[in-house]
Amino acid sequence: MAASLPYCGRFAPTPSGPLHFGSLIAALASYLDARAHAGKWLVRIEDVDTPRAVEGADQVILEQLKRHELHWDGDIWYQSERTDAYQVALEYLQHRHLTYRCECSRKQIKALGPYYTGICRNKNIDSTDSAIRFRNDEPILSFEDGWQGHVTIDPNFASEDFVLFRRDGLFTYQLAVVVDDIEQGVTDIVRGEDLLTATSWQLNLWRYFTDRVPRFKHVPLALDEHGRKLSKQNHAPALNNDDAKAQLQAALVFLGLTPSHKLTVPQLLAEAVTQWQARSFPETPQQDTI
Repeated sequence: MAASLPYCGRFAPTPSGPLHFGSLIAALASYLDARAHAGKWLVRIEDVDTPRAVEGADQVILEQLKRHELHWDGDIWYQSERTDAYQVALEYLQHRHLTYRCECSRKQIKALGPYYTGICRNKNIDSTDSAIRFRNDEPILSFEDGWQGHVTIDPNFASEDFVLFRRDGLFTYQLAVVVDDIEQGVTDIVRGEDLLTATSWQLNLWRYFTDRVPRFKHVPLALDEHGRKLSKQNHAPALNNDDAKAQLQAALVFLGLTPSHKLTVPQLLAEAVTQWQARSFPETPQQDTI
């Protein structure tokens, strides 16, 4: 069980641009949870979707973390360097008959409705010009979240046969993130609630690779003036490295903490760790298997 292992958390940004205020909230929540549990805090660059990666963005992100005094433990992992590990994981699932090939285009899938209906399940496609999907026969319909409490997932989404390997030859985030978290010994995943529903897919994969599951906390998202999630796609402004203290204070307030204004950044973070330790979170039960 995750509870029996030393605490290990992580922050795993996509290098499609610099961090913004929404990214800072996710990074800070993950950092505080790790330090509040006297655990490790890792940083991983999730560049498995190589066309989205912007050259040099990883170094910008790492510098932003340093300037905000969010110092990580251990080496930085890059998903783009781990395709061999993802291939081994994919072959393991294939040998267990948990996958099948799919030739459907996004346009074809969208024409049939909001969810993929499994129309290629029994076609026995052997063309390499196809995606590989997970045969989702036992979907995870609910789980416990340390911030959100008991979470119930739309059965139509939870039971969708999601893609593990794309038609263009890239592994998907869903597979890569699970393989990496397991190999790095991650016990606690603190991230934005935009990934709440995808957690059901990821938990489904976890049970085929290990007999433990992580604890999750999905924190609220910062929104812009139009009610949209702050994101690089929505042109959220980058963090200002020269204004780290004010940005951290704003992120701490967003997370429900009460930062002091006369402290240095390291003192501010130390105070925040103490406050995080004192706050009450919903219980997140652990189990040997899902």
